[in-house]
Amino acid sequence: MLSRAHPSFWSLTAALPLIFSLLTCTCSAKFREDRVHGNMPRMPDIPVVSLGARASAPVMASDGTELPDYNTVYYFDQLIDHYRPSLGTFKQRYWYTWEYYQPGGPIVLSTPGEVNAGFYSTYLTNMTIMGMIAQETKGATVVLEHRFYGESNPYPDLSVESLRVHTIQQAIDDLAYFAENVVLPMPGGDKVPPYKAPWIYAGGSYAGALASWTMVSKPNLFFAAYSSSGVVQAKVDFWEYFEPIRENMPKNCSSDIQAALTRLDAIFTSGNATAIADIKKTFGLSELTNSIDFLGALRNNLWDWQQLQPNTGSQSIFYRFCDQIQVKAGVPAPPGGWGAAYAITAWGKFWRREYYPYLCGIDDPETCLGTANPSAEYWTATATNNRARSWFWTVCNELGYLQNAAPEGKPSLVSRLIQPSYDLRQCQLMFPQAFSKTPTPRAELINLLYKGWNVKLDRIIFVNGARDPWIDATMSARSHQPRTSSLQQVHLTQGFHCSDLTADNALDPTIADVHRKTLQTMKTWLKAYRPSPRPPRPYTPPRPPASHKAPPSTPPRKTKKTNAWMRGGQ
Repeated sequence: MLSRAHPSFWSLTAALPLIFSLLTCTCSAKFREDRVHGNMPRMPDIPVVSLGARASAPVMASDGTELPDYNTVYYFDQLIDHYRPSLGTFKQRYWYTWEYYQPGGPIVLSTPGEVNAGFYSTYLTNMTIMGMIAQETKGATVVLEHRFYGESNPYPDLSVESLRVHTIQQAIDDLAYFAENVVLPMPGGDKVPPYKAPWIYAGGSYAGALASWTMVSKPNLFFAAYSSSGVVQAKVDFWEYFEPIRENMPKNCSSDIQAALTRLDAIFTSGNATAIADIKKTFGLSELTNSIDFLGALRNNLWDWQQLQPNTGSQSIFYRFCDQIQVKAGVPAPPGGWGAAYAITAWGKFWRREYYPYLCGIDDPETCLGTANPSAEYWTATATNNRARSWFWTVCNELGYLQNAAPEGKPSLVSRLIQPSYDLRQCQLMFPQAFSKTPTPRAELINLLYKGWNVKLDRIIFVNGARDPWIDATMSARSHQPRTSSLQQVHLTQGFHCSDLTADNALDPTIADVHRKTLQTMKTWLKAYRPSPRPPRPYTPPRPPASHKAPPSTPPRKTKKTNAWMRGGQ
């Protein structure tokens, strides 16, 4: 057995992350959270929950009937364009169970949002708040795949022309058209549209924002809603993303990061080519053509905070990063840190030995992190099931959420040279046919249309986490005092991003308390539900989209039972 003093021990230790990456990597330039590029801003994801032993166990209805397993896939004929129904339909995937259902109970609808929904059938079960609500109220659960993610694509590619019908309003209209027209695969499944049975929408992050936005746009559609970490307020320059990280991470680690970045900014603005080259070499990133890409890439260590949950251990990649910076010869740094010189050296060592293989696998630095080559595959590929491209279209056009440096005068965990223009340039790289110049996302219009922080709704519960990096785009933003009432509740837990969506995070007592209150509130609200005598009037969207010529359609897929967990990556 090798001792720690043996040089081969450290060679083997340094190689382990690379070995792991080689064993688990199925494609180049595609990351664990499905960004296609290491300098692309982090997406507002929701947690993936494994079914575990329940994946092979029979699913039983309350009357003892054996039901289709959770991974059974169904298809709904969804309109390609709700403004022009004559364009036809596409096959939108959904998952469904009536495990807890009894006649008169609600239909609990969710979408995981900007991801392949095949990995989220667990959200049918009581391992999540959706299933907990259904179990408590004797309801059924549905997981609907969002348009342009996974296999639910209006057109056979993700070209700019196809993405013209990829808008927030189209997504809202999808929810409405599905709820009003689907025949659910259960006895009596044709008799439960929203005017005959209560529908509850529940979602997290972007899909949590859809809860609020849909209730504004379609006030008579959902009887009640639950929004976890719902990013309701669109923001172009979302520098606040890093503030909860700075405030909650170890103080000596944040102090050293800030000191290191101040030194790095001075070096990279000095014009000293030798000093810049030395810094890149320290991090193992000498091959990066654009120096700004080096500074942008350092955000990855902070973005890893978003993976944390109440049950995350100290060996997470984020805490391994901080340990590398704040522990010297076994001694933790004082609150002010060790200083810039040591922090830069330790940070670079972490990248060379562990982080680069973890992030980039076998790709070279320019492929993984560079933005100098506009013809690179990750900018030009238009195949479907590329959620990073689909999400970035929404970012560039409607939402922003660009995670950049804090304003001058405020502490920053990001280089001051990383401004919104850096990330917006990527919009031009990925969608040159749409943007002849750097675009400005229509965040103000989105906030005007869907009310952002200024909503006043009936029967909606907003739940947010104090340690969530997205908190300042939610109803619990520190710069905003939300409207609250018994019918519009806003709860703050000590959780992270969407921690309250899953039952296992109830080990945090603040999350357990929110779960308890939510179930009681939903039961109370449902007592007031009354069916409508006739369907509500059709909704007319507020404005037509840009002109769109339909690309050739693909033949519809036949409905089949399939194990979504056995398919390839998201």
